[in-house]
Amino acid sequence: MSSLPRLTSLGAAFFLLFAVAGCGKSDAPAAAPPPTEVSVVTIKPSALGVTNELPGRLESTRIAEIRARVPGVVLKRTFREGSDVKAGATLFLIDPAQFKATYNSANAAVARAEATLLQAELKEKRYKPLVATNAVSKQEYDDVSATLKQAEADLASAKASRETARLSLDYATVTSPISGRIGRALVTEGALVGQNEATPLATVQQINPIYVNMTQSATEILKLKRALDGGQLKSAGKGAAKVTLVTDDGKEYNLPGKLLFSDLTVDESSGSVTLRAEFPNPDALLLPGMYVRARIEQAVDENAITVPQQAVARTASGSVVMVVDAEGKVVSRPVQTGNSSATSWVITEGLKEGDQVIVEGLQKVKPGATVKAVPWQKTAAAGTAPAADAAKPAQPAPADKTAEQPKSK
Repeated sequence: MSSLPRLTSLGAAFFLLFAVAGCGKSDAPAAAPPPTEVSVVTIKPSALGVTNELPGRLESTRIAEIRARVPGVVLKRTFREGSDVKAGATLFLIDPAQFKATYNSANAAVARAEATLLQAELKEKRYKPLVATNAVSKQEYDDVSATLKQAEADLASAKASRETARLSLDYATVTSPISGRIGRALVTEGALVGQNEATPLATVQQINPIYVNMTQSATEILKLKRALDGGQLKSAGKGAAKVTLVTDDGKEYNLPGKLLFSDLTVDESSGSVTLRAEFPNPDALLLPGMYVRARIEQAVDENAITVPQQAVARTASGSVVMVVDAEGKVVSRPVQTGNSSATSWVITEGLKEGDQVIVEGLQKVKPGATVKAVPWQKTAAAGTAPAADAAKPAQPAPADKTAEQPKSK
């Protein structure tokens, strides 16, 4: 019978336990979870340059094709291929022996003509007073005067022939007409050049500054002009158009350029118009013939609306953004996007001033959900905190206290 009191004690203990648990329960409903926090940007129109990215090719500002202007054999090349040369620098030497001989002969002909002229002048001076006293006939004086004029003409002809011979002698020394960078030599020493044609010898190109020739669709230009005429856009101003160059590897060139002109004629085959810009090229990083893309600011939108690119989602029906309305609920808003500007999209339709567009937290919400909107911080600003934390030494993991306790004996 000793087991009966023991069972009675256990039952009383269980009853007390359930009674305490029952007292802890409440009939009040569970609290609603707090609204999800999302980062938003508030739309505020601002002035933004209308930038178009156009394809283009680099071209030298000046190109000089060095050619042989006189026939002869090349004796020497005086430049290093691929080097920079100055205007007037000697590039090739053509055998000048024949031209020297021709020049000497022409110089002698000039001396002979000068002597003949002197003789005719003296004779004319002697005859002039004699004809006045009828000591010589008028016919004789006329012959002397004609001989003098012929001597003057012969001297002029001899001097012209000497100048031609001097030019040929000078052309035997081939010089650069411009300063620039010279390419490879097209002939070697011993080559016979200038036989019935002006033989190409080398090419000198001036690449600082350098041109970039771009093409833009005539349709885009017409649309831009209509927007300017309608007041939707404002002109960037004469000479104020900014041009930035992007090389074929996707990197932006660090020096700005300037727009020189826009052609007036539309290419019939492509329907595009040619534009030309000029860029400084002191380090010769840009080479003629390279394919590039040029970003040119052709107008200014005084009321441009932009949002970060990550806020725009692409769907089958178009582009959409998530907007927080006045009641704090998420609304899906279809938008029309224009050009990109740095890390943002230009929104042409669908948003207005004061709209709150969700930038971060999109994956945690859906249309109709109630959210808490906080101002969005740019990634660059937010990324500084982890860098500071990373500088701190790593803390050792807490030891397992259970493992440190001695086993009970």
